Amino acid sequence: MARPKPAIIFIFITLFLDIFGIGVIVPVLPKLVEQLQGGDLEAAAHSVGWLGALYALMQFIFSPVLGSLSDRFGRRPVILGSLLGSGIDYLVLAWAPTMGWLYFARVVSGITAANISAASAYIADVTPPEKRAAGFGMIGAAFGLGFIAGPAIGGLLGAHDLRTPFFVAAGITLLNWLYGAFVLPESLAKENRRPFSWESAHPIKALVALKRWPIVFGLAGTHFLSVLSGNIYPALWVLYTGYRYGWDSKMVGWSLALVGILAAVVQAGLAGKVLKRIGEKRGIYVGLLGMAAAMFCYGSANKGWMIFAIIFVGSIAGIGSPATQSMISKAVPADEQGAVQGALNSIMSIAGILAPVLWTALFSWSIADERHTKVPGLAFYGASLASIAAVGLAWRAFRRAQPEAVQEA
Repeated sequence: MARPKPAIIFIFITLFLDIFGIGVIVPVLPKLVEQLQGGDLEAAAHSVGWLGALYALMQFIFSPVLGSLSDRFGRRPVILGSLLGSGIDYLVLAWAPTMGWLYFARVVSGITAANISAASAYIADVTPPEKRAAGFGMIGAAFGLGFIAGPAIGGLLGAHDLRTPFFVAAGITLLNWLYGAFVLPESLAKENRRPFSWESAHPIKALVALKRWPIVFGLAGTHFLSVLSGNIYPALWVLYTGYRYGWDSKMVGWSLALVGILAAVVQAGLAGKVLKRIGEKRGIYVGLLGMAAAMFCYGSANKGWMIFAIIFVGSIAGIGSPATQSMISKAVPADEQGAVQGALNSIMSIAGILAPVLWTALFSWSIADERHTKVPGLAFYGASLASIAAVGLAWRAFRRAQPEAVQEA
């Protein structure tokens, strides 16, 4: 089995390059949809929502399958397969002449998008329980760093040609796949593998199976609402800031780059230290309340410069996710990490199905011509309420779980 430190570095680089490829297209995909929709912003908002929902639906269906396959054959082939699928997806997006091709590309990418669940299982494989919060923080840091360079470069390239960022994303992702094919080691020892079972691969049954661990099942609901709230960024950020503040792709890119910088600092540098001091349970509360406050402020900000100040304040939300993942991973055995992470990824996918449709629909409704009073921040207020509800579910989960399950690391 791979030694922990090199393995985490490998998975960190893999996720960084993968997220960089995603980040490159964030500032331009909604603009491409708007272009293919003939410049109709309201129609584009709905289409962006449905594209995100279709992508997430494919993840929901296939994540438990890929998670269980990683428990049987190892994490490495699942990660490499998902990278290859993503590279093909970006090429299809780059050449897509109609909306139908965009929908097809999202299906392909959704089916193969197992990086997060496989990477989470990978971290659980190679880190001791007391260091998992910091390990999962590295995943968040990889996302953050990927979003520093990705949106900034995507915004700059997209200002000249909307298609160019998709080709760049394809090249980066396929390079990542080639890198992993040669140097990414396997993390799951043969003695910790288990036979593939369609029972654990079924998305609904995989979610129901989480009931075997009360703390896992309880925190799964918290995780769902947290992801539902956080998914407002990819679903609405471009459209919202463009409508309310007149931002172009460059400004969107720089703002998301700042989000990435702070996410990297918080999750890679601060999360482990903060959680070691205050404990994972309190860390979940702090992260969720920080997210709720940030979402409310985004919806209320009437000047574009305020967004940058809110990004700084809201960065504290970054400690919540590694704390939640760490507590969940500690509650399950080594040979079921892939299945459980696949189930959690399905939960993320359900949130991903609902979030683009819900947030873009709220935004579209709130700015419609027939509205006498327009409230463009309505969707962000909804995301704030979702985060507060997540706090309630976490509190309920800790009360219901056995005391030893919620002891601080």
